[in-house]
Formats: sequence, C-alpha cells, structure tokens
Amino acid sequence: MDDYPLLNIFWTMLWLFLWIMWFFLLFKVITDLFRDHSLNGWAKAGWLIFVLVLPYLGVFVYLIARGRSMGERDAKQAQENEAAFRQYVQQAAGPGGGSADELHKLSALKDKGDISQEEFERAKAKLLA
Repeated sequence: MDDYPLLNIFWTMLWLFLWIMWFFLLFKVITDLFRDHSLNGWAKAGWLIFVLVLPYLGVFVYLIARGRSMGERDAKQAQENEAAFRQYVQQAAGPGGGSADELHKLSALKDKGDISQEEFERAKAKLLA
C-alpha cells in the first residue's frame, strides 16, 4: 500500500464516481429519448446515433436542446404514475369503503332500533364471511 498514496486513492474514487454518474446521465438521456412522444422515429434514431457515436458531445447537446422538456416529461410521468396508483388503490379497496364501513352502518341501525340483535348478528356474520 506504500506505492499507492492516499491522494491517489481519493482521485481514483473521484474518477470512479464521475464515471458512474456519467453512465446514469447517459441512460437518463436514452430513456427520455424513447419516452418522448413528440419526436418521430427518424428523429429518435438520429439523437440515439448522435448520443452513442459522440457520447459526451451528444449528451450535452441533448441536455441543452431538450433539457427543459425532459423535466416536463419526468413531471408528467410522475403524475401519471401517481394517478395510476390512486386508481389501483381505489379499485382494490372496493366500493363503499369495505366491511368496516358496512359494520358501522349495521351498528347504527341496531342502535336506532331499526334492526334487532339477531338480524344484526346474521348480517354481521354474512358480511364477515
């Protein structure tokens, strides 16, 4: 370890970090390119070739030319994911709020005297079955 001083370890870690961040940025640009519905196939192919053949220049030009719309597409995708999640949760929960809400309604009917204890027990057993 004497032939590899601490400063060299720091520089190696820094370059490794920058290299990994570069790949994240490259993949982000490529996924954004395929997610964009406003570009036609030829434009996507052109950008992809530009980004793959001249990666540094291609990514930086892409970020300068389309960076703002890239953020807008990310925000739109996040909103669509949130809406899909909410719809799934509402669908999974079912209409009427589930059995707890129905039990509460049955209890209120029993307390008002609209149904007897036996009717309450039968409805409760049916609901919980």
